[in-house]
Amino acid sequence: MKVEKVSKMALYICVGIILVCFALFLTVGYDNPTGSYNEPKLTDVIMWLMYALAVVTALLTIWSVITGIQNSKGVDSAASTGVPGGKIAVCTIVLLVVAFVIGYFCGMGETDFTAADGTVTTAPWVTVVDAFCVAIGILFVAAVAAVGISMTGVLTKSAIKK
Repeated sequence: MKVEKVSKMALYICVGIILVCFALFLTVGYDNPTGSYNEPKLTDVIMWLMYALAVVTALLTIWSVITGIQNSKGVDSAASTGVPGGKIAVCTIVLLVVAFVIGYFCGMGETDFTAADGTVTTAPWVTVVDAFCVAIGILFVAAVAAVGISMTGVLTKSAIKK
């Protein structure tokens, strides 16, 4: 089975499961008082769904990378499609690392956090959460910019002219 077909099928399955779980989460049982809050009964389902999707995404990414490397041995993607895939991959990895480093330095110096129910989160974990939040913001802005650049066709046009 081709990588594109597996990817498309996995996307449709994941979207379907997500839609069903979130529809149930938003419509079933808001009669679950937790302290002074009213927690939906299916909160645990959503949390486990996110864990499962993270694992599935990681496994599919590893499989896709291995399959892509095996299928593209000796083939220059920039020559065949006009898109410099190698340069884009390197820039993506560098951006990911830089985003986490910036996020870590932005979160340094945090103190312990005590929630309303008395749960204490230690300062290192608060720093990790801050690092992820800042990195997500940076990567989101980069993704929006990449989509905009991709829609203009600048990379394809510049590769074809050479």
